[in-house]
Amino acid sequence: MKNISKIIPCLILSSIIFILAMGIGSVFIPPIQTINILLYKIFNFNFIEINETFLSILWKIRFPRVLLAFICGAGLSLSGAIIQSVLKNSLASSYTLGVSSGSALGASFCMLFKIYIFGIFSIQIFGFIFGIITVFIAISIATKMDRTMQNNAIILTGMAFSLFTNAMLSIIMTFAKEDLQNLIFWQMGSFSMKNNIYLLVLYPTVLIISLLVFIKYREMDILTFGDEQATISGVDIKKIKLFLLSMASLLTGFIVSIVGIIGFIDLFTPHITRKIFGASHKYVLFMSLILGGTFMVLCDLVARTIVSPIELPVGAITSAIGAPFFIYLYFDKRK
Repeated sequence: MKNISKIIPCLILSSIIFILAMGIGSVFIPPIQTINILLYKIFNFNFIEINETFLSILWKIRFPRVLLAFICGAGLSLSGAIIQSVLKNSLASSYTLGVSSGSALGASFCMLFKIYIFGIFSIQIFGFIFGIITVFIAISIATKMDRTMQNNAIILTGMAFSLFTNAMLSIIMTFAKEDLQNLIFWQMGSFSMKNNIYLLVLYPTVLIISLLVFIKYREMDILTFGDEQATISGVDIKKIKLFLLSMASLLTGFIVSIVGIIGFIDLFTPHITRKIFGASHKYVLFMSLILGGTFMVLCDLVARTIVSPIELPVGAITSAIGAPFFIYLYFDKRK
């Protein structure tokens, strides 16, 4: 009951930020008009006269972008919550396993050699495949190092592969003089100029993976007590860890392949969620989705308005906030 009383204000705040983000831009749309247009498009109901200009801007441009930002933020945050829970480390994230650097390597490989065999989805598919291959190789090696898949083995292997893929990425960028600017901008993450078809693909993917993870929230609660206690409780440690890490990797790899690398949101949002709602994964998983999505919408709003008409990469905004928070987490953990 205590957590329910905290969830309601968070949902209200999230809704307010969502509405404001759709209204703020080069053309300001008042919140009352934003709500009116959403009601009209969703429920075919409006309580004031519809402004056609506002309708076109909001429904065709702002709403898809804000929704994409929310879904990406929610997915990345959930991925971070999963990995931090499995590895029992608040400093861990999907980047720890090398998913993001692997996806960046795949996308860069596609851009450099202009391998567009999958049409408009070529960069996304190459990024996704490379990201998933990277993490599964890392997990496979970690399993050979330690058959019980101890957390330190997974973290160290993931970091090693992340460094290796970053080195390969640097080599590729040396030869990609024509596409260097596009590569750099893609690696910093952005929601601008994204086709709505990506949203149609991303939404069901994040939803399905989220539901599959929610089913395992009790096992995740048991894992927090340690591998030995979880084994005594009847949990198959290796199987559940492999499943959860796979789901987190799929989430991150899919999102990064579409919008580029957006760092740190999967690091600090789950941590803040646990501070507010406690350790129960029934709340941690759900509220990581909500808070992660809301924070991403807020960062994207800052990225496209703070130095308008120039748009900053949203990954630069999240990193600017996340890097100091990472340092705080490190020293807080040492204490």
